[in-house]
Amino acid sequence: MLSQQSITGASWLATLSCLLNLCGLATVSADELNIPFAGYRSIRDFGVTPTNTPAANKAALQRAIDWAAPRGAALFVDPTDQPYPVDGGVVLRMNVSLVGVQGPVGRGTRHPDKPQPVGSVFRIDDETQPFIVVEAATQLRGLQFWYPRQTLNDPAKIIRYPPTIQVSRAKAAQGVTLSCLTFYGEFVAMDFNAARAQPCEQILFEHCYGYPLSGEFIRIDYCYDIPRILHCHVNPANQRFIKGGYSRAVIDAVVAARTFTYAINHTDNAMLIDLFTFGVYGGVYLGPASYGQLSNFNLDCVTVGIHKLGDGTFNRNWQIAQGSIIANTGPKLEDIHPIIIEGQGHTAIANVEAFSGGNSALTTLGKSQDFLLVRGEKRLTASLTGCRMRNYVADAPITRLNTNALIQAVACVDKHEELFNSIGR
Repeated sequence: MLSQQSITGASWLATLSCLLNLCGLATVSADELNIPFAGYRSIRDFGVTPTNTPAANKAALQRAIDWAAPRGAALFVDPTDQPYPVDGGVVLRMNVSLVGVQGPVGRGTRHPDKPQPVGSVFRIDDETQPFIVVEAATQLRGLQFWYPRQTLNDPAKIIRYPPTIQVSRAKAAQGVTLSCLTFYGEFVAMDFNAARAQPCEQILFEHCYGYPLSGEFIRIDYCYDIPRILHCHVNPANQRFIKGGYSRAVIDAVVAARTFTYAINHTDNAMLIDLFTFGVYGGVYLGPASYGQLSNFNLDCVTVGIHKLGDGTFNRNWQIAQGSIIANTGPKLEDIHPIIIEGQGHTAIANVEAFSGGNSALTTLGKSQDFLLVRGEKRLTASLTGCRMRNYVADAPITRLNTNALIQAVACVDKHEELFNSIGR
């Protein structure tokens, strides 16, 4: 029977039905709202409560998932003013949806002086294993993940938590949706580096927010059949609404990790749209065995905005358009490049702006070495159209260390506000 602890009777099912309809999970008719429906259950029906121990809640949540898997059911994470403490190692089995609602950031009843996330929130303290491992045909929506013990001020005390969400390494995972998720204090948010023998496919990340202290928000490897990363926002200011925000020293430590916020490899025709990051070493890493489209992005206060590679000439091609890169941080100026290209394949860059400057949130050098660095020794091609390039110190916006590269720039604008058109070979 349906739980009546939070909202009773038909109103609970009506509320949940509306939420799941918005998420595209199911449709429940008005006539069905007055009868129990086994396709939806509250996690509280299985004993998950804010007052349990993390171990007890893990066991109860796994029981709920094991019940839902053979039914293809959705589990509702009831919103509460106190997060659910849960140990890591939960397995979201095939055909299960775990759905919550985003709540405001507020003050819990037990600790009114300590702001914390409110809503469908999991509290995580486990340092030994990923919080949740996802199998095929699963969904996580409308959830928040909170690591209250993570440091805000001291980089020496950063806790290297395992990934919050990790793809199964034991089974191939197809059709995983991660939507409307918020992370507070995570080290690595979403790890989809699949095993080569068990690749993942048809993976969707959308409307996810956080600031991983490793610098890695989404990493994907061996993810074929068009992975999509849409509308994601990575910013240390996300934590400000909980306990005041990260210190400059912590943000500098994230930059020093030399990782990328979004990193993909061994992917087919990936689509990355509307991405933001701030205060990390690298924005987007496009690995040697990947190709696709990257558009509508803002990569702010980075050392390297985009690093594109390629291990062949057939389809290692990326179309990069409509974006802004502020490359201004790092140990030394010669390391700072809005875009780096190497390997093989083609890169088409259109209407991408790069500029630099200072920012009080982290240590910056205020300039970049150039706009584009092309290195390596194998033949590659690159075209630039309508790019605006500023605040670099080199004589020319393009540094070509690869003498076999063919590069053409058309209708671009250099740091002197002069039109820049060039063919280099």
